[in-house]
Amino acid sequence: MPFVRTILGDIPPEEMGTTFSHEHIVIEESFPTMANRDFVLNDDEKIINELKAFHYAGGRTMVDTMPANCGRSALRLAAVSKASHVNIIAPTGIHLEMYYPPNHWRYYLTEDELTDLFIADITQGIDALDYGSPVIKRTPHKAGLIKLATGDEPINTHQQKIFRAVVNTHRETGVPILTHTNSGKNAVEQTELFIALGADPEHIVLSHVDRRKDIGWHKALMQTGVYVEYDSHFRYDNTTTNFTYQLLEALLPEHSDRIVIGMDMARNKYWSSYGGNPGLNYPFNIIMPWLRSRGWEEYIQQIFIENPRRLYQFDSLPLT
Repeated sequence: MPFVRTILGDIPPEEMGTTFSHEHIVIEESFPTMANRDFVLNDDEKIINELKAFHYAGGRTMVDTMPANCGRSALRLAAVSKASHVNIIAPTGIHLEMYYPPNHWRYYLTEDELTDLFIADITQGIDALDYGSPVIKRTPHKAGLIKLATGDEPINTHQQKIFRAVVNTHRETGVPILTHTNSGKNAVEQTELFIALGADPEHIVLSHVDRRKDIGWHKALMQTGVYVEYDSHFRYDNTTTNFTYQLLEALLPEHSDRIVIGMDMARNKYWSSYGGNPGLNYPFNIIMPWLRSRGWEEYIQQIFIENPRRLYQFDSLPLT
């Protein structure tokens, strides 16, 4: 029976409800925050307040996307999920190289060792210390997603190792795959590599691609069967054409079954509870009314409920 693996346990896909598909809910003090203090998201009260506002507006599930050993906290994610009644899907996997020191274990662990580490996050529980210590303390909180990332340069040998470990894990457990792209760069190459390695496009989503200003490119990418995640909508100012909205206008009539929406608010300056803008409820306040003004209520149902439900569910493990 299909299920979704949240930080507090497995749920039927029907319980996901309205879902934001690419978020950063918790980022602990870590290597990434040393370079940018805006990345710190570890004030439980503020996080819970933002999530409660999301729940009050009708939101039910968020997909957290901070993977292993770069600010992830299974215990904090579980605590804010329980307090806010928001389902949270937590990730395993590896982020961009820039978010790790140059001597990090990601470089010297083998493909099989990485695979075993990722599978343990999904089937046993995420380490309480997030692999930052020689002692591993498994929590009861399991990962329901696996992430990888590529940057501006062509996919290199090290990243190919990460791809293989991610696909090994996906094929062994059925875990959905989410990727980072730099504004869509290497999105086609990611997709081709995933398919060559035997991953299921129905459970793959490529993030941040709405910065790519080529409608034909988006159509071709979605025709491979993968999902695309758009989150640049709130980053345009009033003097710039908002290309995310242009993409939605052009693509929703034919490709609404392959699009999901997130906020990707990895900086605390974007959070209302931290005194920033636009806040996590931007899709409720701006995107959904914009869709309704065009008579597109059905697309709200698709991109915020039906598509995430198909994308983020497991098909091959028993409900536990």
